[in-house]
Amino acid sequence: MKIEIINTGTELLIGDVINTNAAWLGQCFVELGLEVSRSTCVPDGAAIQEALGEACARVDVVIVTGGLGPTMDDVSREGASAVFGLAMDFDDEVLAWLTAFFASRGKPVNEHNKRQAMKPRGAIVMPNAHGTAPGLYLPAELGAARGLNCHVFLLPGPPRELKPMMTEQVVPVLRSLLPDGNSTECRYFKFTGMGESDISMALQGALEAIGGLEIGYCLGKGDVDVRLRGSVAALDEAGTLCREKLGEFLVSDDRRLLEQVVVEKLKEQGQWVATAESCTGGFIASRLTDVSGASGVFGLGLVTYANEAKTRQLGVPSALIEEFGAVSAEVAAAMAEGCLQVSGADHALAVTGIAGPGGGSEGKPVGTVFVALASKGRATEVRRRSYPGGRDRFKMLTSQTALDFLRRRLSGFDLPGE
Repeated sequence: MKIEIINTGTELLIGDVINTNAAWLGQCFVELGLEVSRSTCVPDGAAIQEALGEACARVDVVIVTGGLGPTMDDVSREGASAVFGLAMDFDDEVLAWLTAFFASRGKPVNEHNKRQAMKPRGAIVMPNAHGTAPGLYLPAELGAARGLNCHVFLLPGPPRELKPMMTEQVVPVLRSLLPDGNSTECRYFKFTGMGESDISMALQGALEAIGGLEIGYCLGKGDVDVRLRGSVAALDEAGTLCREKLGEFLVSDDRRLLEQVVVEKLKEQGQWVATAESCTGGFIASRLTDVSGASGVFGLGLVTYANEAKTRQLGVPSALIEEFGAVSAEVAAAMAEGCLQVSGADHALAVTGIAGPGGGSEGKPVGTVFVALASKGRATEVRRRSYPGGRDRFKMLTSQTALDFLRRRLSGFDLPGE
């Protein structure tokens, strides 16, 4: 099944709005085992009809986002009507719904809003629970008179309206269009702590030997996704292979992020974590608390940016800082151990480093960071890492390393060496 996406809106082309719909829709299709052959972005107006006509002539399904609003440049309905050679009708049920919607807000339906009750003759209305623009589905048979054999879905542009409509109404129709026996799926195996080329070297040959797999690699922020598409049997075999070869580096096989995996493992083991951060300014704590349910496993996060704060809040001896420097293995260990004692947690992560662009030295250049993990009943471990570059990159990679150290400990793997 060939699929195209047409995102409409001049605001997308001039940069006023970032086009997140294309990426989100692409991921939806991947999860269905389908692949988008082309994604196009066009301005409001006549370009919509032109793009839709070209797409309908070459693919099986077209998804159009935007152009369903009340203003005169919202012409996705009219464009589809012209491509399929269909008259435009008012839908009485939609008009009644719009009338009630605005009446509940003490307003009448104006003539522009009434345009949203129009549809190409024969199109199926998809209710919009989050806005005033209903979606429309034009089955392929509506284009038979013009030699078209393409299913068209017109969806609203705002993501909060598009996403539930796609998930709840479009996806079931797409599943019904798939041929019997279609069992192609796509899975993502997320790795961290290894480079993209090293992962490829370790897996590529063995994955190719399975047969029937489409293999792709995607470099993320501190991790690498290995994207595999194929039959369920092939994917199961590939999953076993990934665990056997690179199990200690495997974060998830279902697109869960590192912080989600850490929170879930802490929950499973009934344990808590606390953080003491200097150079990352609370970013590790932020990532943990982005996960729903983190309050059950994360009790305390301290940002001890100044040396005095390290001493006052964590009990790091000032003499230790004077002797080894705030950015040192010794201070990182003391921060983690102090955090463990202060918080009463089962684990404590601590980081101290030089984010730059200034502050580096020959022995400790910009990008140097020490990551420490202290756990009850275990010796504290510290590792030195180097992440030169911008401050955002430094914070992301440092937080990734810290969270991965905890994931490894919770999973029974040793921490990596220097």
